[in-house]
Amino acid sequence: MDDAAKKTALRMIPYGIYVMTAEDSDGRVGGATVNWVTQTSFDPPLVAVGVKADAVSYGIVKSSGHFALNMLGKGQQGVAFGFFKPAEQEGNTLSGEPIHPGTTGSPILENAVAAVECKVREIVEIGDHHVVIGEVVEATVHKTPEGRADEAILEMKELGDNVFYGG
Repeated sequence: MDDAAKKTALRMIPYGIYVMTAEDSDGRVGGATVNWVTQTSFDPPLVAVGVKADAVSYGIVKSSGHFALNMLGKGQQGVAFGFFKPAEQEGNTLSGEPIHPGTTGSPILENAVAAVECKVREIVEIGDHHVVIGEVVEATVHKTPEGRADEAILEMKELGDNVFYGG
């Protein structure tokens, strides 16, 4: 396989930008920018999220059994970059962003445009990223989008010409 062609072709898949957060029973809090996200079922409502297998936040999601997927909106590039490194909790903030606990206990970013809270239903452990399948048990919209909801989401291409994922 031509490695350059593979990389280019796979980078043509559009990605939204999200922050996945979780807190486990030991009080460990994790948060990470993720972009391999898709809804996989309407009934029950399921989402699949690709998470780097060696990430601290992945371990917290796995041990807690739940997570929140915080949707970032247009102009929230700074929030996305803030969660590229391990999250740090200080009071009621996570990596500098105000949070509150959701119904599952997962942190909800107050400045995200929306969030869904999920119960982990299954994890597929293949490759360097594992696929976490979560059932949506709660949803919050902080800012109702004008027009199409999918046009309100921050996209990978809006992070700059040198930020890529995939391939």
